[in-house]
Formats: sequence, C-alpha cells, structure tokens
Amino acid sequence: MIESKADLKEYLRRDYLASYLDHERPHIFGDEVMKYLIVLRKLEYWTNCGKGIIGKIFRLYYTYRHKHQNLRLHFAVYPNSCGKGLSLAHYGNILIHEDTKIGENCRLCQEVTVGGNKASRAVATIGNNCFIGAGAKILGGITIADDVVIGANAVVVEDITEPGTTWGGIPARKISNKGSRIYLCPKLFDEQD
Repeated sequence: MIESKADLKEYLRRDYLASYLDHERPHIFGDEVMKYLIVLRKLEYWTNCGKGIIGKIFRLYYTYRHKHQNLRLHFAVYPNSCGKGLSLAHYGNILIHEDTKIGENCRLCQEVTVGGNKASRAVATIGNNCFIGAGAKILGGITIADDVVIGANAVVVEDITEPGTTWGGIPARKISNKGSRIYLCPKLFDEQD
C-alpha cells in the first residue's frame, strides 16, 4: 500500500519495469495502459496520504480520471488492491473486485475477472509473481500461492497452495510444475536477487 511519496515513486518504477517499457515516460500517443497505472497509483497515494483541502481536491481529481479511464479502457481495478510491479498486458475487460488483494509483480491479461461467487462475498488473495492468462476467472474467497500461472480461460474456484505451478481448465487443475518467472519481466527478479 502506498503510504509516502517514496512508495509512490517505487510503485511507478516497478509498474514501468513490469510493463516492459524501455523509455522514461509514456508517449503522448500510445502507452495507454501505463497512463492508466500512473493515474491508479496517484489515486492510491492521494487516498492514503492526502490530508486537508488540497488532498481532497487531488483525490477527487484522480477519482474522476480513474473512472474516465476505466470506462475508456474497460478496466475496473480498484485502488489499494494490487501490489507494486502490476502489469496489465492489454486493455479490455479486466475486472478486479475492490476487496481483492494481489501481490507484487503480477501480470493480468485481457478478459480477467477476480471476484466473489454467489455462495460467498469473500474474494481472492493472490500471491506474488503470478501470471493470469486471458479470460481467466478467479471466483470466491480463495488463496493462490506465489509464482503460479493460471492458463487462458481457466476457472479457479479452489485454493492453489502449491507455489511455482501452472493451472488450467474448467475447473482449474494442475497442468505442470513450471512457474511464472518465464512469463514475467526478468528485470523485476534481477532486483530481488
């Protein structure tokens, strides 16, 4: 969670690395996903740290920009739900429930849904270094371990407790023992090691 200007800079730097961008700032035309992440992180900062009338003004401004970009890019990613190093592979129908907790260095592809189910309002907790493929659905109050790959169009309704594995199918079951590091930006792991 972003609690200072230094945290904001670190989150933005890690999101930039995770998005495979090789230039310092988003281009004026293009890089729409990175522009979205910048607005998301600034909204988190002003929500968590903004005090007084200035904080309220900036929070309202970034709330408006966030909602506008949600509609334009078909995203619904709520503030304070994702750790640093978030990568949204493509824009288009990414829905993350507001109570979901996603760890660091995670990559989400298009058409991903992380939410509750009819039986329970509990939502998922996703570990660090996870890759979630296009069209995947993660439903209910489940826990997903670190370094997990969830394949395209998989439906996950039970806990995944084994780190470094690949899951797919409806309902999702273990496919292999290959982890997510081959799908994520290697620069993120160079810093951790």
